[in-house]
Amino acid sequence: MSVNLHGPGLWYATRATGLVTLLLLTVSVLLGILTAGRFSTQRWPRFLSQGLHRNVSLLVLVFLALHVGTTVIDTYTSISLAAAFIPFASSYKTGWLSLGAVALDMLLALVATSLLRSRIGHRSWRRVHWLAYACWPSRTAWAPAPTGTPPGSSP
Repeated sequence: MSVNLHGPGLWYATRATGLVTLLLLTVSVLLGILTAGRFSTQRWPRFLSQGLHRNVSLLVLVFLALHVGTTVIDTYTSISLAAAFIPFASSYKTGWLSLGAVALDMLLALVATSLLRSRIGHRSWRRVHWLAYACWPSRTAWAPAPTGTPPGSSP
């Protein structure tokens, strides 16, 4: 089995993992809203919303890592790993990639504070967790970014 870094496979993988990340992030935000609003019924207890929110959020991170990884190793464009984390670090579609970098940075802040929640306290964790409401629109605005056509196809 060989991996072709010059064909359209990675281009499509980048778009597919980005779309799945966006859909999972949407579900995670909605479950977070249900959890924060303390929504529960006999058929939908609160622990179900909390558990699903946590697990879907982990899936977001997995697909986001795949999205960034396929973007960086794809030879169709020259996007460095630093450009995924640092806004305005890429000369390719600078505005769009910067929106993605900002969304990624906000998501990483959410993960870090969630892991440190017992040390930083609930109030600090909650304040940083409000970034999720900024992360989602930032990611959604970036979703239809005109980042080119697949290699070997006409625009």
